[in-house]
Amino acid sequence: MKSPICKMLGIDFPLVAFTHCRDVVVEVSKAGGMGVLGAAGHNAESLEIELRWIDEHIGGKPYGVDLIAPTSMAIDDDDTSESMLARVPQEHRDFARNILAQHQIDTSDLYQNQRAGGGGFLTSKRAANIIDVAFSHPIKLIANALGVPPRYMLEMGKARGVAVAALVGAKEHAVKQVEAGVDILVVAGTEAGGHCGEVSTLVLVPEVCDAVKGSNVAVLAAGGIVTGRQMAACMAMGAHGAWTGSMWLTTTEAETSPVIKEKYVQASSRSTVRSKFRTGKYSRQLRSPWTDAWESEDAPDSLPMPLMSLVSEPALAKVAKLAEGGHPGARQLATYFVGQGVGLMNSIQDTRTVVREFMEDYLAAVERLSATVED
Repeated sequence: MKSPICKMLGIDFPLVAFTHCRDVVVEVSKAGGMGVLGAAGHNAESLEIELRWIDEHIGGKPYGVDLIAPTSMAIDDDDTSESMLARVPQEHRDFARNILAQHQIDTSDLYQNQRAGGGGFLTSKRAANIIDVAFSHPIKLIANALGVPPRYMLEMGKARGVAVAALVGAKEHAVKQVEAGVDILVVAGTEAGGHCGEVSTLVLVPEVCDAVKGSNVAVLAAGGIVTGRQMAACMAMGAHGAWTGSMWLTTTEAETSPVIKEKYVQASSRSTVRSKFRTGKYSRQLRSPWTDAWESEDAPDSLPMPLMSLVSEPALAKVAKLAEGGHPGARQLATYFVGQGVGLMNSIQDTRTVVREFMEDYLAAVERLSATVED
């Protein structure tokens, strides 16, 4: 395809797949798009294992890595596990325990022997270590999901010929990223799963494209995109391709819990909620009694990132484990990140099939659009 993204990344089709599953990364890249491995939650050692496996199975096809190194966070490199945990109010832990107890889940061991690791979010020192691991592999893209990429990442990208991407949810953020020197803007509307802003994809994509016109920065549209026709619409608005995430969660290769996959397939586009009560910043996730409780008037205020994760993640990990074992209360509470496009995710298919159908849907949409123009 004649898209700047294809030339920049060395891919055949401008479809980028963000996923925490290395198998999905490999399958998307082999099918002509680009898989991007989400590195949140990895340390340098575990990321090295994942990337080495990808190198051995991807057949030389291009792939990328995505990090979460926020511009602002309530901790720094000097914080210890003990100091971080000491900043979490007992009120928040008690509220989480109460939600689980109301669903017949034993909470006696919740938060016992807890260690704080930043919840997958990288301080400057940890980010540098992860970046070094990523650049020691033949990646073609590296992305930062929250804020301007660390200067070290930008410099390494320029030196190694690796495209540096950044996710943005507002026009002013896009302008700052261009000034910082990123190569790719991932313009994510509020429909997106995970961290997201307030502006819809339909409005944000053309707004950003106009704001950065004249620069050499490529634009990937994101937020609720799970079909080829949606990508075609975004490209008609000025984007050069699509960055997708939620649609891979229901693939057969995905690491997603079967309980969550079942919920996704049954969900509608109204089945998600945008809330600060999982990470400390607004993120979109599947609605459940867990998310409802935190949005109630009785709930304490959200903690800043990453302290909120020290409350939510241990509780939700226990929920997920029990849900897998068939616990009815845990199955009700189970939730995970997903965008509003979940209403179009109606089946579980292998990754190659999802890519093929996405491409076919894109081509059909382009033909329909072309047919509206008289010869």
